[in-house]
Amino acid sequence: MNKRSLLAAAVAATFLAAAAAPAAAQDFPTKPVRIVTPFPVGSGPDGVVRLLADKLSRAWSQPVTVENRPGGNGFIAIDAFKRGAKDGYDLIQLDNVHLVAYPYLFKKLPYDPVKDFEQIDPLFRNYFFVSVSNESKYKTVGQIIADAKANPGKLNYGSWSIGNPVHLGSALLESMTGTKMEHIVYKETTQLYSGVATNELSFALGSIGSTQAMQRSGKLRYIAVAGPRRNAAFPDVPTVAESGGPAGYEVIGWTTLAAPPGLPKAVTDKIRRDVEKALADNDFKAKFEAFGYEPFPTTPEKFDQFMQSEARRMSDVIKSAKVSLD
Repeated sequence: MNKRSLLAAAVAATFLAAAAAPAAAQDFPTKPVRIVTPFPVGSGPDGVVRLLADKLSRAWSQPVTVENRPGGNGFIAIDAFKRGAKDGYDLIQLDNVHLVAYPYLFKKLPYDPVKDFEQIDPLFRNYFFVSVSNESKYKTVGQIIADAKANPGKLNYGSWSIGNPVHLGSALLESMTGTKMEHIVYKETTQLYSGVATNELSFALGSIGSTQAMQRSGKLRYIAVAGPRRNAAFPDVPTVAESGGPAGYEVIGWTTLAAPPGLPKAVTDKIRRDVEKALADNDFKAKFEAFGYEPFPTTPEKFDQFMQSEARRMSDVIKSAKVSLD
């Protein structure tokens, strides 16, 4: 074959490869898709991802299954994902702790939060409430701060582990107010919020999904929401800033859907479009309201900037609190 023929063949091959990528994206998926999640069956994040899987299954005319791999700080699920398919047929649900807190809590992680995942879309976000016993003397966050300043180390708050959003969010409050309180670790969330209800704890941060049953039964009371605005489900509950706490204090949880790195852009874009279309369905509105979640619409570029900002914030909090999981 002469040089001219070789050049023509190379150009043709390049053209065919370029044309094949969009075609492959249009056909995706041609077989079942698996979504690995580190959250247990019945949890709020699990409920959201199962509804998403159902919507995608209908849109794609292919089974989309959810595989729960809870435990081990999420490392079990992440390992299953990393050992899985690299072509987009294995996806994973992650949360903010996995992506922006653990890199500063562990000296060595079994994954790279940037290189091992291609972010598809954030699924939801939720802001945490400051909860106290219904019999608590505290009516405002300002009262808690004043008492903590007057009695260093005497007040306490709780969470279910070291390094979770509730723990780090409480440590952030200490940092922003110059206070020192005791962190009490419980084995599970039920014990944690029972500790609040019985006044064993001065307060605890909590999501609506984790605390609403006790709040509705009159055992807990919300005194503030750690967000930039009031929650639509509890319009009478002020923000932390409105309740005498520091301005700009936010404690947020969020989850995201990710794919393996290196997928063709056309495939990633198709998954993203179909996920966003599913999340816009009215069924998600009811699911979000049940758990106190809200949509998290953003562009990939803005979400990347948000994660970098959150990582810097978590790094500062963790250094200030002097906590480690190694």
